[in-house]
Amino acid sequence: MINAARKASRAIRRDFGEVESLQVSQKGPANFVTRSDRRAEQTIREELSKARPQWSFLMEESGRTEGVDNSHCWIVDPIDGTTNFIHGIPHFAISIALLKANELVAGIIYNPITDELFAAERGRGAYLNDRRMRVAARRDLHDAVIACGIPHLGRGDHAQFRRELTHIQVKAAGIRRFGAAALDLAFVAAGRFDGYWERGLKAWDIAAGIVIVREAGGMAGDIEGAADVLATGDIMAANSELYPQIAQALAGAKRAAQPDETAEIRS
Repeated sequence: MINAARKASRAIRRDFGEVESLQVSQKGPANFVTRSDRRAEQTIREELSKARPQWSFLMEESGRTEGVDNSHCWIVDPIDGTTNFIHGIPHFAISIALLKANELVAGIIYNPITDELFAAERGRGAYLNDRRMRVAARRDLHDAVIACGIPHLGRGDHAQFRRELTHIQVKAAGIRRFGAAALDLAFVAAGRFDGYWERGLKAWDIAAGIVIVREAGGMAGDIEGAADVLATGDIMAANSELYPQIAQALAGAKRAAQPDETAEIRS
Protein backbone atom coordinates (compact mmCIF):
# COMPACT_ATOMS: atom_id res chain seq x y z
CA MET A 1 0.00 0.00 0.00
CA ILE A 2 2.79 2.40 0.92
CA ASN A 3 4.77 1.55 -2.21
CA ALA A 4 1.70 2.09 -4.40
CA ALA A 5 1.00 5.49 -2.82
CA ARG A 6 4.59 6.66 -3.14
CA LYS A 7 4.79 5.62 -6.79
CA ALA A 8 1.54 7.42 -7.64
CA SER A 9 2.69 10.50 -5.73
CA ARG A 10 5.52 11.21 -8.16
CA ALA A 11 3.15 12.17 -10.98
CA ILE A 12 0.81 13.92 -8.53
CA ARG A 13 3.61 16.17 -7.30
CA ARG A 14 4.60 16.99 -10.86
CA ASP A 15 1.00 17.75 -11.82
CA PHE A 16 0.49 19.87 -8.72
CA GLY A 17 3.42 22.00 -9.86
CA GLU A 18 1.52 22.74 -13.06
CA VAL A 19 -1.72 23.78 -11.36
CA GLU A 20 -0.60 27.34 -10.59
CA SER A 21 -0.03 28.17 -14.24
CA LEU A 22 -3.42 26.71 -15.13
CA GLN A 23 -5.24 28.98 -12.67
CA VAL A 24 -4.97 31.93 -15.04
CA SER A 25 -6.68 30.15 -17.94
CA GLN A 26 -10.40 30.70 -18.46
CA LYS A 27 -11.03 26.97 -18.62
CA GLY A 28 -9.19 26.36 -15.36
CA PRO A 29 -7.36 23.21 -14.27
CA ALA A 30 -10.39 20.95 -13.68
CA ASN A 31 -9.88 18.76 -16.77
CA PHE A 32 -6.17 18.54 -16.10
CA VAL A 33 -6.79 17.43 -12.52
CA THR A 34 -9.30 14.79 -13.64
CA ARG A 35 -6.58 13.27 -15.82
CA SER A 36 -4.15 13.40 -12.90
CA ASP A 37 -6.71 11.70 -10.65
CA ARG A 38 -7.26 8.87 -13.13
CA ARG A 39 -3.57 8.41 -13.82
CA ALA A 40 -2.82 8.13 -10.09
CA GLU A 41 -5.65 5.64 -9.63
CA GLN A 42 -4.32 3.48 -12.47
CA THR A 43 -0.83 3.48 -10.97
CA ILE A 44 -2.19 2.43 -7.58
CA ARG A 45 -4.30 -0.32 -9.15
CA GLU A 46 -1.32 -1.70 -11.06
CA GLU A 47 0.94 -1.72 -8.01
CA LEU A 48 -1.62 -3.33 -5.71
CA SER A 49 -2.53 -5.89 -8.36
CA LYS A 50 1.10 -6.95 -8.62
CA ALA A 51 1.10 -7.73 -4.91
CA ARG A 52 -2.39 -9.29 -4.69
CA PRO A 53 -3.69 -10.05 -8.21
CA GLN A 54 -6.88 -11.79 -7.05
CA TRP A 55 -8.27 -9.11 -4.77
CA SER A 56 -11.14 -6.73 -5.55
CA PHE A 57 -11.13 -2.93 -5.86
CA LEU A 58 -13.46 -0.10 -4.90
CA MET A 59 -12.05 3.10 -6.40
CA GLU A 60 -13.35 6.64 -6.71
CA GLU A 61 -12.91 6.98 -10.47
CA SER A 62 -13.56 3.44 -11.74
CA GLY A 63 -15.95 2.12 -9.08
CA ARG A 64 -16.14 -1.52 -8.05
CA THR A 65 -14.05 -4.20 -9.77
CA GLU A 66 -14.70 -7.76 -8.69
CA GLY A 67 -11.75 -10.07 -8.20
CA VAL A 68 -11.34 -13.81 -7.88
CA ASP A 69 -11.12 -13.25 -4.10
CA ASN A 70 -13.98 -10.91 -3.14
CA SER A 71 -13.36 -11.33 0.58
CA HIS A 72 -10.48 -8.84 0.20
CA CYS A 73 -11.10 -5.40 -1.27
CA TRP A 74 -8.83 -2.41 -1.76
CA ILE A 75 -10.67 0.90 -1.21
CA VAL A 76 -8.85 3.73 -2.98
CA ASP A 77 -9.14 7.49 -3.35
CA PRO A 78 -6.23 8.66 -5.54
CA ILE A 79 -6.63 12.32 -4.59
CA ASP A 80 -8.85 13.11 -1.61
CA GLY A 81 -9.27 16.89 -1.47
CA THR A 82 -9.48 17.45 -5.23
CA THR A 83 -10.84 20.98 -4.84
CA ASN A 84 -7.77 21.91 -2.81
CA PHE A 85 -5.60 20.37 -5.53
CA ILE A 86 -7.40 22.35 -8.24
CA HIS A 87 -6.80 25.61 -6.37
CA GLY A 88 -3.15 24.93 -5.64
CA ILE A 89 -3.73 24.31 -1.93
CA PRO A 90 -1.23 21.67 -0.70
CA HIS A 91 -3.74 19.86 1.53
CA PHE A 92 -4.85 16.63 -0.16
CA ALA A 93 -3.92 12.98 0.10
CA ILE A 94 -3.83 9.52 -1.39
CA SER A 95 -6.04 7.21 0.67
CA ILE A 96 -5.87 3.40 0.51
CA ALA A 97 -7.63 0.93 2.82
CA LEU A 98 -8.03 -2.83 2.93
CA LEU A 99 -11.39 -4.42 3.70
CA LYS A 100 -11.16 -8.08 4.69
CA ALA A 101 -14.35 -10.10 5.20
CA ASN A 102 -16.25 -6.79 5.61
CA GLU A 103 -13.85 -5.51 8.29
CA LEU A 104 -11.34 -2.69 7.82
CA VAL A 105 -7.91 -4.08 8.66
CA ALA A 106 -5.37 -1.60 7.26
CA GLY A 107 -5.12 1.92 5.90
CA ILE A 108 -2.66 4.54 4.72
CA ILE A 109 -3.14 8.25 4.04
CA TYR A 110 -0.28 10.04 2.29
CA ASN A 111 0.10 13.75 1.55
CA PRO A 112 2.68 13.84 -1.27
CA ILE A 113 3.39 17.54 -0.78
CA THR A 114 4.21 17.46 2.95
CA ASP A 115 5.53 13.86 2.75
CA GLU A 116 3.43 12.88 5.76
CA LEU A 117 2.44 9.21 5.78
CA PHE A 118 -0.26 8.11 8.22
CA ALA A 119 -0.52 4.31 8.43
CA ALA A 120 -2.19 1.67 10.56
CA GLU A 121 -2.85 -2.05 10.64
CA ARG A 122 -5.42 -3.59 12.92
CA GLY A 123 -3.89 -4.59 16.23
CA ARG A 124 -0.53 -2.96 15.48
CA GLY A 125 -1.11 0.71 16.23
CA ALA A 126 -1.05 3.85 14.09
CA TYR A 127 2.02 5.70 12.86
CA LEU A 128 3.00 9.02 11.32
CA ASN A 129 6.23 8.55 9.35
CA ASP A 130 7.16 5.61 11.63
CA ARG A 131 6.37 7.54 14.83
CA ARG A 132 3.58 6.10 16.99
CA MET A 133 0.42 8.23 17.08
CA ARG A 134 -2.25 8.65 19.73
CA VAL A 135 -5.44 10.69 19.70
CA ALA A 136 -5.51 13.82 21.87
CA ALA A 137 -6.33 13.34 25.54
CA ARG A 138 -8.67 16.30 26.03
CA ARG A 139 -11.78 15.35 27.96
CA ASP A 140 -14.01 18.44 27.64
CA LEU A 141 -15.54 19.73 24.42
CA HIS A 142 -14.97 23.29 25.66
CA ASP A 143 -11.20 22.70 25.24
CA ALA A 144 -11.46 20.92 21.90
CA VAL A 145 -10.83 21.93 18.29
CA ILE A 146 -13.30 20.11 16.05
CA ALA A 147 -13.01 19.65 12.28
CA CYS A 148 -15.98 19.39 9.96
CA GLY A 149 -17.01 19.22 6.34
CA ILE A 150 -19.35 21.76 4.75
CA PRO A 151 -21.82 20.49 2.09
CA HIS A 152 -20.93 21.57 -1.43
CA LEU A 153 -23.19 23.71 -3.60
CA GLY A 154 -26.12 21.59 -4.72
CA ARG A 155 -25.20 18.66 -2.46
CA GLY A 156 -26.12 17.74 1.09
CA ASP A 157 -28.52 19.26 3.58
CA HIS A 158 -27.26 22.79 4.20
CA ALA A 159 -29.89 23.60 6.84
CA GLN A 160 -28.96 20.48 8.78
CA PHE A 161 -25.27 21.42 8.68
CA ARG A 162 -26.01 24.93 9.97
CA ARG A 163 -27.94 23.48 12.90
CA GLU A 164 -25.14 21.06 13.70
CA LEU A 165 -22.52 23.78 13.43
CA THR A 166 -24.48 25.96 15.84
CA HIS A 167 -24.73 23.18 18.42
CA ILE A 168 -21.03 22.29 18.19
CA GLN A 169 -19.78 25.87 17.92
CA VAL A 170 -21.23 27.00 21.24
CA LYS A 171 -19.55 24.08 23.03
CA ALA A 172 -16.14 23.75 21.34
CA ALA A 173 -12.99 25.86 21.58
CA GLY A 174 -12.76 26.08 17.80
CA ILE A 175 -14.04 24.78 14.47
CA ARG A 176 -11.90 24.00 11.41
CA ARG A 177 -12.79 23.10 7.81
CA PHE A 178 -9.81 21.96 5.70
CA GLY A 179 -11.48 20.21 2.76
CA ALA A 180 -9.99 16.70 2.79
CA ALA A 181 -11.86 14.09 4.82
CA ALA A 182 -9.02 11.58 4.84
CA LEU A 183 -6.63 14.13 6.32
CA ASP A 184 -9.26 15.30 8.82
CA LEU A 185 -9.39 11.75 10.18
CA ALA A 186 -5.60 11.42 10.06
CA PHE A 187 -5.28 14.65 12.04
CA VAL A 188 -7.67 13.29 14.68
CA ALA A 189 -5.46 10.22 14.96
CA ALA A 190 -2.37 12.43 15.31
CA GLY A 191 -3.98 14.58 18.02
CA ARG A 192 -4.02 17.72 15.87
CA PHE A 193 -7.82 17.78 15.85
CA ASP A 194 -9.76 16.61 18.88
CA GLY A 195 -12.76 15.51 16.84
CA TYR A 196 -14.40 15.55 13.44
CA TRP A 197 -17.81 15.09 11.83
CA GLU A 198 -19.14 15.15 8.29
CA ARG A 199 -22.08 13.73 6.36
CA GLY A 200 -22.58 12.31 2.88
CA LEU A 201 -19.11 10.91 2.27
CA LYS A 202 -18.10 7.88 0.22
CA ALA A 203 -16.31 4.77 1.45
CA TRP A 204 -13.06 5.79 -0.25
CA ASP A 205 -13.10 9.13 1.62
CA ILE A 206 -13.13 7.58 5.08
CA ALA A 207 -12.10 3.89 5.04
CA ALA A 208 -8.37 4.38 5.66
CA GLY A 209 -8.99 7.12 8.21
CA ILE A 210 -11.30 4.92 10.25
CA VAL A 211 -8.60 2.28 10.69
CA ILE A 212 -5.99 4.88 11.57
CA VAL A 213 -8.17 6.66 14.16
CA ARG A 214 -9.14 3.40 15.85
CA GLU A 215 -5.55 2.16 15.98
CA ALA A 216 -4.53 5.51 17.48
CA GLY A 217 -6.89 4.81 20.37
CA GLY A 218 -9.85 6.80 19.12
CA MET A 219 -13.40 6.07 18.04
CA ALA A 220 -14.80 6.47 14.52
CA GLY A 221 -18.33 5.56 13.52
CA ASP A 222 -21.68 6.60 12.14
CA ILE A 223 -23.23 9.79 13.55
CA GLU A 224 -26.58 8.08 14.13
CA GLY A 225 -25.01 4.88 15.45
CA ALA A 226 -25.59 2.75 12.33
CA ALA A 227 -23.47 -0.38 12.07
CA ASP A 228 -21.97 0.35 8.63
CA VAL A 229 -20.50 3.83 8.44
CA LEU A 230 -18.98 3.05 5.02
CA ALA A 231 -22.54 2.67 3.70
CA THR A 232 -24.02 5.78 5.34
CA GLY A 233 -21.02 8.08 4.89
CA ASP A 234 -22.08 10.06 7.98
CA ILE A 235 -19.02 9.94 10.21
CA MET A 236 -17.68 11.33 13.44
CA ALA A 237 -14.40 10.63 15.21
CA ALA A 238 -12.78 11.58 18.52
CA ASN A 239 -11.31 10.05 21.66
CA SER A 240 -13.59 8.04 23.94
CA GLU A 241 -14.31 11.05 26.18
CA LEU A 242 -15.27 13.52 23.46
CA TYR A 243 -17.05 11.08 21.15
CA PRO A 244 -20.29 10.93 23.20
CA GLN A 245 -20.19 14.70 23.75
CA ILE A 246 -20.05 15.35 20.00
CA ALA A 247 -22.79 12.77 19.45
CA GLN A 248 -24.98 14.48 22.03
CA ALA A 249 -24.46 17.90 20.42
CA LEU A 250 -25.34 16.55 16.97
CA ALA A 251 -28.41 14.80 18.39
CA GLY A 252 -29.48 18.13 19.88
CA ALA A 253 -29.23 19.70 16.43
CA LYS A 254 -31.48 16.99 15.04
CA ARG A 255 -34.10 17.61 17.74
CA ALA A 256 -33.96 21.33 16.97
CA ALA A 257 -35.02 20.81 13.34
CA GLN A 258 -38.24 22.61 12.52
CA PRO A 259 -40.82 20.60 10.51
CA ASP A 260 -41.52 23.46 8.14
CA GLU A 261 -37.79 23.99 7.50
CA THR A 262 -37.28 20.30 6.72
CA ALA A 263 -40.22 20.34 4.31
CA GLU A 264 -38.84 23.40 2.58
CA ILE A 265 -35.40 21.82 2.11
CA ARG A 266 -36.90 18.62 0.67
CA SER A 267 -39.04 20.55 -1.78
